[in-house]
Amino acid sequence: MKVLWITNNIFPDLSKALGNEIPVVGGWMYGLANDLVSRGIDLTVATADRHVNQYTGKINGVSYLLLKSKKSLTEYDASLVLQWKNLIEEKKPDVVHIHGTEKALGLSLLTAEPKLNYVVSIQGLISVCSRYYTGGIPNSELKKHTTFRDIIKQDTILQAKRKFQKRGDLVEKKYFELAQNFIGRTQWDFDHTKTLNPNATYHFCNESLRDSFYSSKKWDIKKIQNHTIFLSQALYPIKGLHQVIAAAALLKNEFPNLKLRVAGHNIITSSTLKDKIATGGYGSYIRHLIRKFDLKNNIEFTGLLSENQMVTEYLNCSVFICPSSIENSPNSLGEAQLLGTPCIASYSGGIPSMIEHERTGLLYRFEEVEMMAQLIKRVFKDKVLSQKLSKNGIEAASKRHNREVNTSKTLEIYQLVSSSK
Repeated sequence: MKVLWITNNIFPDLSKALGNEIPVVGGWMYGLANDLVSRGIDLTVATADRHVNQYTGKINGVSYLLLKSKKSLTEYDASLVLQWKNLIEEKKPDVVHIHGTEKALGLSLLTAEPKLNYVVSIQGLISVCSRYYTGGIPNSELKKHTTFRDIIKQDTILQAKRKFQKRGDLVEKKYFELAQNFIGRTQWDFDHTKTLNPNATYHFCNESLRDSFYSSKKWDIKKIQNHTIFLSQALYPIKGLHQVIAAAALLKNEFPNLKLRVAGHNIITSSTLKDKIATGGYGSYIRHLIRKFDLKNNIEFTGLLSENQMVTEYLNCSVFICPSSIENSPNSLGEAQLLGTPCIASYSGGIPSMIEHERTGLLYRFEEVEMMAQLIKRVFKDKVLSQKLSKNGIEAASKRHNREVNTSKTLEIYQLVSSSK
């Protein structure tokens, strides 16, 4: 079977071939691609970029096509239509699998070649996420922390929210109008799929994770850094860092050695003039909260982490928190559970499909920082609870992220889609 994937990011193997930095996003797709090729699928992965020349080649059994775009992938790009038509004429795919509805790359193919057999994987849903973009931060605070960078780029938090809303209306909702087959894995994405397109065919399939999270040793309470919290990202308000800081402020007197480690770019750094100019409104607000609660010595940004470095952070911490105002099925949560790291998460979006409260993790309402603080305190002090969450998390995640099962299910979906009209 010939399958064409449309992705919004360049895969690691192609990045290496181009001499580019290896991406740290989209990891769930890489393993599945290799698993499908090992099952005999003729797989082509296509994406586009404004800044890189066209590329065609085969690496480790996967054919790659990098198209030259004239616009950002968030915008519909008519210049891609001819490239798509040539590609389809050459590859003649039995199935076209579009990964994500957040960007317009797949939409340009859907409109250019509407009669192909399409299936669309739901990642996040920006038309829904836009509702929760500000993470409950009052508008007065958002305006107070508008920075020079925000003004120059016309990218304040409120403007970014409106961009999400606009892209949701102009891009994302078009996928649900034009496509019939969708892949999801949570009650949340099922409900929204059926709301956006009541006639859609919804295929359930869990996601596989990156290789290291299957082969790594597991979390061991005897080897952790006590009273350490780990967050996988915190670039913008949806990810909820400000809520964890507020919870940490409630705990710091009882746990003076509390450490909050945050993966990704340091959004608060101001050591150079360049740093100060580049600081966005959310970074400014976070810096304000750290000063307000005197938490300078309790929070660390790790910088971007490789796959193996992420494993180390999960294994070293006392607890992983997913504090987002909205998520579908965060792979960071799956990674943490698969390694056995005790998990706390907000009850939002698709997260309740991944955590059974008190058994495979602990849930709280996003706004309730006091509840989050008490859950953190429980995990810090109750070793029996931590070990129970660890054991049950591994069991649940091993079943949910079983690569052999997920590959077989994906192939089953492809067969159904290729035979449907």
